[in-house]
Amino acid sequence: MTARIMFNKLKQFRDLRNQAKTLQNALAQESVEYEKNGVKVTMNGNMEITKLAINTEASRDKLENILTDAINETIKRAQKLMAKKVQEMGGISGMSNFQ
Repeated sequence: MTARIMFNKLKQFRDLRNQAKTLQNALAQESVEYEKNGVKVTMNGNMEITKLAINTEASRDKLENILTDAINETIKRAQKLMAKKVQEMGGISGMSNFQ
């Protein structure tokens, strides 16, 4: 590999890293939430739970199931948000250039 090709690959990698950082910062500002049977999960676009409200009146077994369902649904919503945000930002260019 010539020095020029190596330099171009490094530049592409740096550009890709910068795009990913920009996307991560944008996603941190976004939020999704889901509520089920008194359990409410809020998650940012980076898939970090930012708020969790729990129905303290539910039995432990029922609460575990509700939490599992609510968290899984919130993750799905965050993933959709991430995909939409990536698309809005024009995708992450340069991914196909790394071979």
